[in-house]
Amino acid sequence: MRPVPSPTSDRLSDYLAADAVVDHQHPSIRALLGTLRPTGDDPVERAKAAFLFVRDEVEHVIDARDPRVTWRASDVLRERVGICYAKAHLLAALLRAQGIPAGFCYQELSALHGLNAVYLHGRWARLDARGNRTGAGGEFSLAGEELAWPVDTAHGERDLPEIHPAPAPVVVDFLMTTEPGPGWYENGLPRTL
Repeated sequence: MRPVPSPTSDRLSDYLAADAVVDHQHPSIRALLGTLRPTGDDPVERAKAAFLFVRDEVEHVIDARDPRVTWRASDVLRERVGICYAKAHLLAALLRAQGIPAGFCYQELSALHGLNAVYLHGRWARLDARGNRTGAGGEFSLAGEELAWPVDTAHGERDLPEIHPAPAPVVVDFLMTTEPGPGWYENGLPRTL
């Protein structure tokens, strides 16, 4: 049974904030939104367009075997590559820039996996824009979660229900201090919050 996503802050404004990681006021993020806008102003369609862009147009660093390390949303957009955490940073920025509250969620799999939650129609739904290569299966769904990876509790994996307004410090510290290079993600990814 999946845990019910629960925000760690009661203020929706916390899930719209910009900071050094979720720099949604950056000109490149604002410019991209002009190209992603579906016809009409339906927030669900705008959220889906942002999700599909991050999932399909930004390579997951492991799938691409890319040596770059990105962490700031605008850098992920510029480089078009990032690990799950970095892709979650970009998706949050794209959503928040449109006035759609977005937060950060995690799963403890073989390593800590990062994803998002979005607030639409008065409720939270988790979204996983990791990218659908190498067996991952994340889809945009507000009705039921379709995350990239199922949690296998028999192997000690956990689905963490908290929706954080900011990325976990362990994730940001890891990305900011990791040296780029081949296989940088193979050893030492955070395992827990």
